[in-house]
Amino acid sequence: MAINTVKTVAVFVSDQDRAREFYVGALGLEVKVDQTFGDNRWLEVGAPAGTTLVLHKPFPGTSAGGGQGTIVGTNDLDADIARLQAAGVIVEGPNEMPWGKQATFADPDGNGYVLQG
Repeated sequence: MAINTVKTVAVFVSDQDRAREFYVGALGLEVKVDQTFGDNRWLEVGAPAGTTLVLHKPFPGTSAGGGQGTIVGTNDLDADIARLQAAGVIVEGPNEMPWGKQATFADPDGNGYVLQG
């Protein structure tokens, strides 16, 4: 195998415009691609470098909000928790874990994230 990176992770959302507002406005990610082709829209967001998230309508047999446990990192956990809370996001934590400090939150569809500092 010659896989050397995970490029994009699909996050199923019910409303791509609402998701864009959350991921860009509340989380501070940037839009990498927002392209419509036919009935499909490829909406990709991410930090300046690294893996991106494609905010996509659910594929047949799947539903929005099923993603759980994606871990995102920060250099200032407490400031990012305060920023999320100011944007109206419910944050649980921070909690001290054996591997460091972390908090959890979800997007408007219920996709759950772990924020580690």
